[in-house]
Amino acid sequence: MMYRRLPQQLDARMPLATGVLAALVLAGCATVPPAPTAKLQAAQQAIASAERTEAGRYAAGELGAARTKLASADSAVSEKKMVLAGQFADESRAEAELASARTSNAKAAAVNDEMKRSTGTLVEEMKRSTGDKP
Repeated sequence: MMYRRLPQQLDARMPLATGVLAALVLAGCATVPPAPTAKLQAAQQAIASAERTEAGRYAAGELGAARTKLASADSAVSEKKMVLAGQFADESRAEAELASARTSNAKAAAVNDEMKRSTGTLVEEMKRSTGDKP
């Protein structure tokens, strides 16, 4: 007789267990992940660093893209799309770092060109002083 009650008791508890499980699943899906604060700060710092190195002059496109992606990240945070915000922040940081690298490259190329011109001028002066024909 006890064995006959056990399936009936399980049948009575099944809807309750299903309801609790469904509530837990929904609660897990409904939570919003935290804002990607560290990624946003890293992007802001990379943009500030690029601005200090005059990236606006040498890599304006990349710096503009970094700013646009940071604005998109901020919008995504406002819309509670934290994963997307983190992706935009990472892309913004990468664009700002690329702007800094291109700026450094452009400045180094300018210094190199100036050194080549200076060396050429010195060679010409040496040839003139020794009487060699250019």
